[in-house]
Amino acid sequence: MIEAHQIEDAINVIVEVCQELWSISKEELSRYDTFQDLQNVQQQYFNNKGNFLVLLDGERIVGTGAVRRLDDEVCELKRMWLLKLYRGRGFGLQIAQMLINFASTHGYKRMRLDLANEQKQIQALNFYTRLGFYTIERYNGGLCQVFMEKQL
Repeated sequence: MIEAHQIEDAINVIVEVCQELWSISKEELSRYDTFQDLQNVQQQYFNNKGNFLVLLDGERIVGTGAVRRLDDEVCELKRMWLLKLYRGRGFGLQIAQMLINFASTHGYKRMRLDLANEQKQIQALNFYTRLGFYTIERYNGGLCQVFMEKQL
């Protein structure tokens, strides 16, 4: 689980991956993502039937993943980001499985997620499809274009 002193490093992982995928600066990214959920992880996740994990390489955060409550039966897989060097090595699968297990044991019936862009995130789309997620209609008002769900 993420600790308070790790929040800035977790944000930096997200920013680095976004810069890689979309060639976007941290300033540009902050127009779309204010990281408000990370400024109050306790309330947004832990106090609200959710969880937030970090992947460590020694003391360095190299990946993140979270579950956020949408309602009593539906949760959302959030903040799944891995630095490039750590992709394709099974770490994403481990994080996702831990979060899916968490959601299931906490009574959620379905897990949803959104992806910003199908073309830029084809690896993520394929990854989630292999995990049993399928495309659904838009479920939020965000900027994302791809919406998926999995029965738990």
